[in-house]
Formats: sequence, C-alpha cells, structure tokens
Amino acid sequence: MTPRPFIPLLAALALVVTASGAVAADTPASAGAVAFESPGARPVSEADLAQLPRLEVPTWQPLAAAFAAQTPSAPTPRARAYEYSDAYRTRARIHRYASFATLPLFVAQVVEGQRLFDGIGGSSTRSTHKALALSIGGLFGVNSVTGVWNLIESRHDPNHRKRRLFHGLTMLGCDAGFVATGLLAPGDGGSGDRSLHRKVAITSMGIASANFLFMLLTSR
Repeated sequence: MTPRPFIPLLAALALVVTASGAVAADTPASAGAVAFESPGARPVSEADLAQLPRLEVPTWQPLAAAFAAQTPSAPTPRARAYEYSDAYRTRARIHRYASFATLPLFVAQVVEGQRLFDGIGGSSTRSTHKALALSIGGLFGVNSVTGVWNLIESRHDPNHRKRRLFHGLTMLGCDAGFVATGLLAPGDGGSGDRSLHRKVAITSMGIASANFLFMLLTSR
C-alpha cells in the first residue's frame, strides 16, 4: 500500500498545527490570568494618603524652648558690699554689751517697782529702785549715742536699711518712754500717778527688750 492517499491528510494536519501555534503566540498564557499592576504604576489618591500613619509633632514646644534660651533672664540682685570704719565696729560692740547688761536690770527694776507699788520694803527698796533707774538710764544713754552715731554712718548702706531704721526709731521711742516714766514717778518732785508710772515703765521696757531680741535673732 503506497502513502500517496495519505498525503492530503498529512498536509491538512500540518496546516492545523501551524495555525494553532500562531494563535497561541498571540494569546496570553492563561485565559483567566489578570494583569498585575504595581502600586507605583497608578497615581496616589486622597484615600491612599488618608490611610497612611500620621505623626503629629507639637511645633510650638521647640519654638518656645528656643525663644526661652535666647531670652536673657533677669539678673539676681546681690547685696552690695559696704565697708565700715573701725570706730563703727567699736561702737556696735559697746552697743551690744550695754544691751545685754540692760536686760537683767529690767527684770530687777520690775521686781523692785512691784514691791514699792505693794508698799513693801520701805526706804531701802526705794533706794534700790532709784539706783536701778539711774543705771538703766545711763545704759540707754550710751546705747542712744552709739546707736544714732552708727545709724548716721550706715545711712548710705542699702543692705538691711529698713531693719536698722525700725530698730533705731523704736529705741528712740523707748527713750521718750523712760523720760516720761521718770517724770511720772511719785514723790521727790515727780508729778505723781503711781499706776500710770508703772504702766509706762513696763511698756517701755517690754518694747525695748523685744526690739533688742529682734535685732539679736535677725543679725547676720
């Protein structure tokens, strides 16, 4: 049997194979395959931007810190040095010692004055009371001279000026109170009110003692 009758069939099969190969070359590998697009290949929408994580930074804090660093701070006031003379220091020492000596005299004078007020002791108590009064007057005279002198010398010193003025003026008021106490003393030429004499004396001694303790405790 010769292959001649099969030649047309083989030619037809060859044409079919050739045609199917050409179609496969022009067709994608899978009919159900979907083309993939990378995210960068399409424009970014507002919805995409809204989904991105947000980092909020308070911009005012760095600005405020930078402004505070450049703003000069107010200088801290410092106490000005003031040089006093040796005489000032000597008068201050005398003033302090006289003040210490006055305090026990105040106590003794109150005791003797109360004895006189109650009519106890007679002439000896009156003599002691008068001696104590003269001693207190002498010490207050010394303190008045040294205190006023030092107050004048320290008038240009701005450190603790109000404290010095308060102490000085209060002690001068006590000086006036002691003068009034002597004028109100009964007997020996005094004008005579025992009760008022006692009240003025105790008030003057109390204010002077409190003022002395104030200066002692607040001195630097």
